[in-house]
Amino acid sequence: MEYNRLGKTGLQISRLSLGSWLTFGKQIENNIAADLMDVAYEHGVNFFDNAEIYSRGESERVMGEILKKRDWRRDSYIVSSKAFFGDGGQLPTQKGLNRKHLVEACEAAMKRLKVDYLDLFFCHRPDKQTPIEETVWSMHNLIQQGKVLYWGTSEWSAQEIMEAHMVAQRYNLIGPSMEQPQYNMLHRQKVEVEYSQIYKTVGLGTTIWSPLASGILSGKYNDTAPDATRFSIEGLEWLKEANLVEEKLKVIRQLSDFAKELGISMPKLAIAWCLKNENVSTVILGASKKTQLEETLTSLEVVNKLTDEVMEKIEEVLGNQPQHPTF
Repeated sequence: MEYNRLGKTGLQISRLSLGSWLTFGKQIENNIAADLMDVAYEHGVNFFDNAEIYSRGESERVMGEILKKRDWRRDSYIVSSKAFFGDGGQLPTQKGLNRKHLVEACEAAMKRLKVDYLDLFFCHRPDKQTPIEETVWSMHNLIQQGKVLYWGTSEWSAQEIMEAHMVAQRYNLIGPSMEQPQYNMLHRQKVEVEYSQIYKTVGLGTTIWSPLASGILSGKYNDTAPDATRFSIEGLEWLKEANLVEEKLKVIRQLSDFAKELGISMPKLAIAWCLKNENVSTVILGASKKTQLEETLTSLEVVNKLTDEVMEKIEEVLGNQPQHPTF
């Protein structure tokens, strides 16, 4: 395993990490979740990503039980939670980035994960109903209380992130250290263009999610849609409609052919492509089977095959290179 600093912080985070969205407490049995964490940890993964909304808190409970049983040294791994959506409650005080919810969400996450502090705590979405000053002060206070070590954002715009930093600077508070955006071959604008100046100005770290674009970049949907995937989960029809479209599948079939020429599996090609971006601190992997994770955890081994020539060929196939503003 290789490790990166998380943005400008001194925290060393594994370049590949494990996430639990749609799997822990939902798509897979708890014993499979334990096997996945074992495989990841044995391969040097030190970051396990979670959120209050994942399976309405059940994902964190499952992960917490595993962490308790494994009894790994607390200083050997990084665990996260995210707050905004709540864990299922629909009352006004049970969601958002107001001080009440952030404090209660942090406490609830620590209890479910069975830890004394959260290494990373994300504001899962921007909250237009809460003053940014209140959110920044709340996260700063959680750090000062020792309940959180680093705080960050997820799917915030560059402007919103910089507003948080301006508030932090104005009041001498701790600003966000990292952002968790979607990033993959089919979803590039935010990471490659919108955040381009923030990497330079405040040293933004990124813990990117969905490197396989909800699985379609694995190539398993190239011909027919297999059964028992996330697209068959009730309530995720929107995910299927957004991804299983012929325009995307046509591109992925071409990429799959190119991957074969390189002697690389399509999942490893897609993840290695993400790893090539120097502004990606860690790539969050998802898996429902040990074999899937064992394969993707070896993606670092093929990064050197992605030469400039190979990357140019990939760009030709993708045809979606974002345009940087000229000014």
